[in-house]
Amino acid sequence: MSAEFSQINRLTWLRFVRGIKSFVSSEVGRRAVMLFVGLIMFLFAINGLNVLNSYVGRDFMTAIAERNREGFLWQASIYIGVLAASTLVAVYYRFIEERLGLLWRDWLTRRFVNIYLEHPTYYRLNDRLIANGEIANPDQRIADDVRAFTVTTLSFTLMFLNGAFTVVAFSGVMWSISPLLFGVAVVYALVGSFLTIRLGYSLVGLNYNQLDKEANFRADLIHVRENAESIALLRREGRARGRVLRHLDELTANFRKIIDVQRNLGFFTTGYNYLIQIIPALIVAPLYIRGEVEFGVITQAAMAFAHLLGAFSLIVTNFQSISSFAAVIARLGSLAEAIEQAQATPVPTGEVCAHHRRTSECPICVKTPVAPAAIEVCENDGLLAYEHLTLRAPEDDHVIVKNLSVSVPSGTRLLVYGEDDTARVALFKATAGLWEKGEGRIIRPELDQIMFLPERPYLPPGTLRELLLRTGQEFVIDEARIRAVLSALDLEPMLARAGGLDTEHDWDSLLSLAEQQLVAVSRLVIAAPKFAFLDRIDTALSTEQVATVLDMLNVNRIAYVNLGGLHDGLEYYDAVLEFAANGEWTWKALQPEQETYTERSAV
Repeated sequence: MSAEFSQINRLTWLRFVRGIKSFVSSEVGRRAVMLFVGLIMFLFAINGLNVLNSYVGRDFMTAIAERNREGFLWQASIYIGVLAASTLVAVYYRFIEERLGLLWRDWLTRRFVNIYLEHPTYYRLNDRLIANGEIANPDQRIADDVRAFTVTTLSFTLMFLNGAFTVVAFSGVMWSISPLLFGVAVVYALVGSFLTIRLGYSLVGLNYNQLDKEANFRADLIHVRENAESIALLRREGRARGRVLRHLDELTANFRKIIDVQRNLGFFTTGYNYLIQIIPALIVAPLYIRGEVEFGVITQAAMAFAHLLGAFSLIVTNFQSISSFAAVIARLGSLAEAIEQAQATPVPTGEVCAHHRRTSECPICVKTPVAPAAIEVCENDGLLAYEHLTLRAPEDDHVIVKNLSVSVPSGTRLLVYGEDDTARVALFKATAGLWEKGEGRIIRPELDQIMFLPERPYLPPGTLRELLLRTGQEFVIDEARIRAVLSALDLEPMLARAGGLDTEHDWDSLLSLAEQQLVAVSRLVIAAPKFAFLDRIDTALSTEQVATVLDMLNVNRIAYVNLGGLHDGLEYYDAVLEFAANGEWTWKALQPEQETYTERSAV
């Protein structure tokens, strides 16, 4: 049984209850409560009609046994009327249940999506191990597990309520027929439930694992589809096939275990359900033979016994669904805990929490006390600085950047290079708040005043206007401004090929890597932040294109930190920061106005 499955504990169930309370108290809670009340009313109606149906069925069968033609026709008409009413109530009951389930799923999915896509929660969940283990496939948990959770919770809630109503409704009927039959039903259900749990408990852990293995297999197929061209060019079909088939083997092996447990459980539950058909007759038939009851009582007893035992035996008849549901609760519970941990940004000992003005044991920011933050990120408009910053490798803790202390005032153009690209990558991610292994302080502008251009540009599907402008600015920025920037970067042919600013495309397939990088640069120029971090843009761009980009940044008064190489023209920079292989560094001023930064070293 997996480590994550161990998270089915008191905290998980508290989350389960808290989630329901949050839904009820939400903006859609009133509508949800009204729908649920409607379901309860229909449950009463269904159980009342079932009890009525048992008596009508009894009299109908008795009329047949007595060869009473008039009684038969009258009871048949009543029987049809009761069945018609039952059909109407059952259909509307199912309709309201599905509407309530959809309302709940929509609300809960939106809530998970909103907190998952908060910066940098989604990055931390996908990029690192957190305290309670790796959270696999958070996307699948949000898409599939939320659906299963809402639908199944509602279904089970109604099922158990219906079972309680059924017990109340049919206990009197059963007792009036035979107290012995009532006692047999109770004992039979209790013994059956106990044995079912003993035989099928391992299904919970197996179903938990199966959900992840199915998601891993599907993710491999999606990877092949999204990287089909690269796989074909590099002839990597064998490696891709091996990975897909390996996950298929894991999937089928786990499912074989599920099938084996279900087989053993099926031997018991199938026989258990078959005996339900004969037990009432074995007890009531002797009463009919002795003339103590009418023939129709046998039919009524069978119906009442089936309803009552069904209510008592919910665990037996639904254990496989219950085991899957328990796995879903555990998966969503561990995802919620992981999101809380990913969102919890520890603060240094003695410092004040920026969000809630509390210490590092803030019960709002962090549910439990955590170790003091190693890297502190502070916001200061117009200043970029590093104070005693040491960055370490996540794998083995070796030093990548050693005790970096430099200040980069607004307007400074800095070139960063070194013998090892690891230091460049670490500094880039640490400034963006995505590197957590190390200690020291980073001072930077607010995130809307600093932009990062990764080595490989990211252009999601959408329109060119959406790519170039920040969210909410699509119709604020003048179109002439957009076209002027594209023209300055020689992207007019690309604009024509794309069919204008408002045509959707899959940009990875439409644009070359250089065009993608220039589009990313265009977005930066239009946004006009105070600082820009450029991560090896020369990988995709030629020397002339890099010069054009740096000229545009200079013209637009955007200071930049270029994490590139010495082949870049030094006339574009005011200072150079060089990293050695052991993490030591050297700062060298290149322009007269930067003479305050004399050549220094970390040694």
